[in-house]
Amino acid sequence: MYQFFVKQEQVGKDFITITGPDVNHMKNVLRMKPGEIVRVSSTDGHDYRCGVLELTDTFVQLDILDSDIAGTELSGRIYLFQALPKGDRMETVIQKAVELGVYAIIPVSMKYCVVKLNAQKAQAKAKRWQAIAESAAKQSKRSRIPIVRPVMDFGQAVSCAMECDCRLVPYENESGMRSTAEAFRSIKAGESISVMIGPEGGFAPEEIAAVREHMRVLSLGKRILRTDTAAVTMLSALMLHLEMMESAAMPNQVTGVS
Repeated sequence: MYQFFVKQEQVGKDFITITGPDVNHMKNVLRMKPGEIVRVSSTDGHDYRCGVLELTDTFVQLDILDSDIAGTELSGRIYLFQALPKGDRMETVIQKAVELGVYAIIPVSMKYCVVKLNAQKAQAKAKRWQAIAESAAKQSKRSRIPIVRPVMDFGQAVSCAMECDCRLVPYENESGMRSTAEAFRSIKAGESISVMIGPEGGFAPEEIAAVREHMRVLSLGKRILRTDTAAVTMLSALMLHLEMMESAAMPNQVTGVS
């Protein structure tokens, strides 16, 4: 089932109208026909199962069959503060982060980052990164498209991360998993979570010193992980933790045979 995103004003009582580039994609690329079923998510986070009614050159009309109030989003909002990696690794991080349920991605310029972006390059990258986020959101059936924010310096990123309820910093020189286990146990349903991932060269000593007092510095195990691997590892663990917490909070459904 294909996934599409629309603004709230495109959703009516019984119908949804798709406009813009998705019209050409549905009609000429996917060659969709009336009667086909699609999934649509609106900007307010609601999901709908729809049937295609009409395809024209300027719009596609969909019939709302039913809605999914629960959606596919995690119970907590995860903000990934990702140090700028080399090559195309940022694109991989964004794709995987969206699949794993991240709410927003904030690229961060840190002391040991090899990549340095000027304003023009950063703007071009931002457009590309947001397109990757949208594509990944469609593929993974997200209810929202995560926002990729403009590149921040380390000080700006720390200030932004401090607004979250739970603040986590995986650090390659941290040892032992007790702090990691305690950090996960402390997370409550609905809390906002910031995750700060360092660059290939690691956090600078002064960067770690700046976050130790107000953030949880923790280990991801005995092995040194690449920056993109660390991001995926941390987000995977958080996704599973939040999903299991939500499942545990739901009342048990008992079924039987009469």
